[in-house]
Amino acid sequence: MLHQYLVSFQMLMTPEIILSMAGGVLGGLFIGAIPGLTSTMAIALLVPLTFAMEPVHGLAMLMGVYCGGISGGLVASCLLNIPGTPSSAATCLDGFPMARRGQAPRALGLAVYSSFAGGILSGLCLIVIAPLLARFALRFGPWEYFALVIFTFSCVSSLSSGSTLKAFVSAGLGLALALVGTDPVDGIVRFTFGVDDFESGFDVMPALIGVFALPQLLQDTDDVGKEAHLLDVEFRLKAFVDAGLEVLKHKVSLLRSTVIGVIIGILPGVGPGLSNVVAYAQEKASSRTPEKFGQGVLAEAIIAPESSNNASMGGALIPLLTLGIPGDASTMMMLGTFMLHNIQPGPLLFRDSGDLVYAIFIAFFISFGFMLLFYHLFIRYIIRALLVPAQFLIPVLVVLCAIGCYALNNRIFDVYCFVAFGAFGYLLKQFRFPVLPLILGLMLGDMAETQFGLAISMGSGSFLPFVTRPISAFLLVVSILSLVLPYYLERRRTRRAHVVVPVVPPDAA
Repeated sequence: MLHQYLVSFQMLMTPEIILSMAGGVLGGLFIGAIPGLTSTMAIALLVPLTFAMEPVHGLAMLMGVYCGGISGGLVASCLLNIPGTPSSAATCLDGFPMARRGQAPRALGLAVYSSFAGGILSGLCLIVIAPLLARFALRFGPWEYFALVIFTFSCVSSLSSGSTLKAFVSAGLGLALALVGTDPVDGIVRFTFGVDDFESGFDVMPALIGVFALPQLLQDTDDVGKEAHLLDVEFRLKAFVDAGLEVLKHKVSLLRSTVIGVIIGILPGVGPGLSNVVAYAQEKASSRTPEKFGQGVLAEAIIAPESSNNASMGGALIPLLTLGIPGDASTMMMLGTFMLHNIQPGPLLFRDSGDLVYAIFIAFFISFGFMLLFYHLFIRYIIRALLVPAQFLIPVLVVLCAIGCYALNNRIFDVYCFVAFGAFGYLLKQFRFPVLPLILGLMLGDMAETQFGLAISMGSGSFLPFVTRPISAFLLVVSILSLVLPYYLERRRTRRAHVVVPVVPPDAA
């Protein structure tokens, strides 16, 4: 294994790849710092560029963008009280009050160093858990893979905010769109309605970029003309570094939040947006002084959300590399990059392309090293980036998205798909339908259909192996329980709330 790491390290140690990673991290920090721009959008803009790169080069660059984009959101959270990215929502609760008390360098230092620590610890979990899970997944047959897809949809639907029914409808729409084109089993053309461009189906990347980037940019147009009110920050590097030493004094909070981030990151389709809120709530619940949370006093109130959201990155990469299931929206974009290069993530990836996998592991750690370095060198400029007017950013980003979609296959149909999926995603968000199940349905539809067809043919038309094979039966049972239990608990809570307790008048006593 050491030899494989050395080979992968040599693959990464070229000027082009190192500069790409460094540029990805720095660009991700700036994009993540600007409210409304996310790591998912940054990766979406750069995925088309990876088509002309070697797989290790493109994935290393995207790893840098992923790291920088998730970490960059802490700046706006601390200085504007606006989450730069959804993964930094809980950081606002204490980061901004601390900065308003004149301790902005401390707030930023706590957030940056806890982000670095959470990311590095999750990277260690990644290199330990991923190979073990990949070896276990080698036992999977078509029955297990189909059950895994069902489990993925159940996780996304049960953990999506809002109605579970809407999440299922969104996933169903994605599966229906995946049926357009050529049947992967029989080779029959279907649902094309006489349109030749439909025969190859909908390309995943224009759909991804359209659904995630365009609705966000349309929503950001509401902020055109509004000026961000930035706190008057007197940045002192010594206070920033001292905050890093303060992080080490809260080892229990750091480790607990990192574990929460890794576990939530592993769950398909959840990611850092949930982990930072859960870690903050857990830290408050276990604190001896919960009344001080929200006042900008306690260091652990910033350490918890920032270490957990970065730890979820390592967790999200585990199902992507071992099972081919994205852990969050950003790793979903990376899955699209694997598809661009005709590489199928999964347990066989470790056997057939082990050097690529270990290169991704190494790039993960290098990206966090660049992140910490660039925060020390460029944090003053990152802070100023918060004041870039939206009217200058939005048109440029829309044009870049359109150019990237066209460059994938050199056909205008992909640009039409980008616009259509963007409009569709915007409508879904307006009616509060989650878009992640839609994209998962589109991406995993072919896999589900192919594995289901193989399972039926190998089982001579019988459905019995789905429940007699232990792993597939376990995944199906867990999928059902993850959907039924929340509904049951909600009904039980509602019934208790409606119980009328008779009140005995004082005279009756």
